[in-house]
Amino acid sequence: MSNPLARPLIADSIVDVIGATPCVRLGRLAKENNVVANIVLKLESMEPCSSVKDRIAKSMIEEAEKRGEISPETTFLIEPTSGNTGIGLAMVAAAKGYECILVMPATMSMERRVMLRALGARLVLTPGKLDILVGGVGTGGTLTGTAQFLRSVNPALHVVAVEPQESAVLSGEAPGPHKIQGIGAGFIPKNCDTSEINEIVKIPSEAAISTSRAIASKEGVFVGISAGAALAAAIEVGQRAENAGKTIVVIIPSFGERYLSTALFADLFQEVSQQAPEPVTL
Repeated sequence: MSNPLARPLIADSIVDVIGATPCVRLGRLAKENNVVANIVLKLESMEPCSSVKDRIAKSMIEEAEKRGEISPETTFLIEPTSGNTGIGLAMVAAAKGYECILVMPATMSMERRVMLRALGARLVLTPGKLDILVGGVGTGGTLTGTAQFLRSVNPALHVVAVEPQESAVLSGEAPGPHKIQGIGAGFIPKNCDTSEINEIVKIPSEAAISTSRAIASKEGVFVGISAGAALAAAIEVGQRAENAGKTIVVIIPSFGERYLSTALFADLFQEVSQQAPEPVTL
């Protein structure tokens, strides 16, 4: 009977040799320090890409494959990473035929970038210096999940959650009706890790709408209502003297076209629907 923990002598794929790393008993160093226990080193540094994260990459991809959720023909693998998890994912993706896109800070070393590109991954570099992250809270997953990753790079990151003033449940107030679609569910979802939030800014619906319209007409950026709320909060935070020179990144979650018939563009919708043809002289 074969040993399930043993590596194959000849593997069909690099993925097959992930795991089953050797153990080495500490010898001379243990004796020099009068160690009376047995210290054993589990050498995950001898994984194919020299990190324990190779195991994680293999497990994540193969478990999703077993559930029928991904396949090389239909799936792009996208992962925010600043280290060995990305290297492991790039390796497994290359071996299995997946397209792999890795998002990482621009401060990462050239050696790491070259290694990832050599393994076939596409790199997306985020700004090297990020001081403040601002985003609306719907389920809360996007803002707090992003914050968890970015704090691994910058522990001093300041995270600002945005909610409707009319339904400020994160602030401990009662839920209520509002016009900011996409945020302000009226309760705090379980996957919203409030420990990642440093500050909560309440934005009135009308301010969200007017800011969405302003960024479209003055910047050429066509966004939805919740994006207007996030931007209004970022402007408020960016006006503070203590934030002079800092970089604030605002999460813009959706495109304005989704909101043409809502309160966001109700007046324009009415205006163009009532517009009469004008005579044209040729």
